[in-house]
Amino acid sequence: MSLSALTQAEIINAAVLTVTLHTDLGSHKKIGAFRLLRPALLAGAIVPLFIKSPITHGNGLMIELAGVAAGLLGGLLATLLMKVYRSPKTGKPVSAAGLPYALLWIVVIGARAFFSYGATHLFSRQLADWCVTNQVTSAAITDGLVFMAVAMVITRTGGLATRAALLRGSQDQSAMANSYPGQSTIGR
Repeated sequence: MSLSALTQAEIINAAVLTVTLHTDLGSHKKIGAFRLLRPALLAGAIVPLFIKSPITHGNGLMIELAGVAAGLLGGLLATLLMKVYRSPKTGKPVSAAGLPYALLWIVVIGARAFFSYGATHLFSRQLADWCVTNQVTSAAITDGLVFMAVAMVITRTGGLATRAALLRGSQDQSAMANSYPGQSTIGR
């Protein structure tokens, strides 16, 4: 039995939401290689399912780029809604995310899921007319939504990795300053 494109899209939306919230919600979430790689691997598995041949010109390309831009902004906002700090027990970087973070992901993925459903069942004729008028293929819209999802996950992951690395770096600077009392490590 073959699943429709809509069913596949909804399954992927649910998977991304579940993995993201399971990985990030709560406090004292360890920031390790597996945590950083898991969303990237999920995103990497999604792209070949939906992106057969990206549009490389015209309004279709603009739709794809808009999807990437929306994903980057969503990922940056998700990063800002997550606290990165040192674990009081281990001193290593950990994160915490709460309700605002969860709501961001629920709203973004819910909107994407509603659009996918609506494009098939609620406003398919209007969308088809818009596509013809603006010379945009349905594949470009699908690509834009996929690129948005992937860019948001990758940006969030990159932001988390960067913030954890900066926290580790400040710990290294503190350790160096403590090992050479009276000497500054700035400018070395």
